[in-house]
Amino acid sequence: MIQTKLWENVDSRRVVDSGLSPEETAMKPAFSTELGAVYNTDCLKLFAAIRDGSIDTVFADPPFNLGKDYGNGSDKDEWAASADYLEWCYGWMDEAVRVLKPGGAFFLYNLPQWAFHLAVHLEGQKMLFRHWIAVSMKGTFPRGKKLYPAHYALLYFTKGTPRIFNRDEIRVPIPTCRHCKKDIKDYGGHRKFLNPLGLNLTDFWEDTAPARHTQFKARWGINELKPLIPARCIELSTNPGDVVLDPFGGGGSTFEAAEKSGRLWIGSEIVDCDLIRERFERNLPASKASVPEVLSTILKRPNSELRIDLKPCPPSSKKSITTEPRSGLNGSVLPHSSLKSSLL
Repeated sequence: MIQTKLWENVDSRRVVDSGLSPEETAMKPAFSTELGAVYNTDCLKLFAAIRDGSIDTVFADPPFNLGKDYGNGSDKDEWAASADYLEWCYGWMDEAVRVLKPGGAFFLYNLPQWAFHLAVHLEGQKMLFRHWIAVSMKGTFPRGKKLYPAHYALLYFTKGTPRIFNRDEIRVPIPTCRHCKKDIKDYGGHRKFLNPLGLNLTDFWEDTAPARHTQFKARWGINELKPLIPARCIELSTNPGDVVLDPFGGGGSTFEAAEKSGRLWIGSEIVDCDLIRERFERNLPASKASVPEVLSTILKRPNSELRIDLKPCPPSSKKSITTEPRSGLNGSVLPHSSLKSSLL
């Protein structure tokens, strides 16, 4: 019913033929449904095709600079210098901020060693810090003279005051004993006052073990997120019919979560979009292959085939970015240029 309603609301007058010819200067989606489309291209080429302030939520799970091969030898995730990796991140992050609507949400999943740099940069772009969510990822191994790493960082920022915050959509069940089925905690005698929808979700997620089953995983040998993680972010920050962007599609977890919840979705994957198609065939057999013309309204050159120009975004500015101190990560923001020089 949600899909039918979305199609009924499409204003055909806003779907304009851009005049693009099917040459190498443009690209159609590699895979699409009635609600979304993914392109087999670099994310900066997709960003270059999207209008300012047209996306409701961005969920990004970029490569972590660990030297992994995500599908072929030319797409290894490895920068020789930390500053080079961060500079690459700043480039696509600035584009993500640009395409977000006022009040839109930006979720960024990464290792803590990178996340604190990326958070400072987002504050420098005047994004509003909401949460550093610790996503439990046990099952790793101790690394030398360090503590046992057991969580990844999920940054949650908004472009100003959040437009949507659906707290009740992501409540978690009240924990019960798996044997006797009784509540594990007595909540200080106030059990009757708990919300019947469940407990408030905290900023520490313990039910997010790595995806190891074929139902959740598309690429063996590569860590992938269960759809639960992007699903929570999408349901928290959007309503049905809103647009979700994932610039690093991977195995398609974000797209699956968006499709199931009736959100429009768009994204890119540089290696292999066939894995995303296979995920949909396996987990969402009712989804129909189609071209969601409603998404043409977010393109700079709208057209009924969702064809995008392959011209990449111009390089981001190298000048320093500073902001006035405010609440957030200890209220401190370093200039972008100072941060880069300190890492060299």
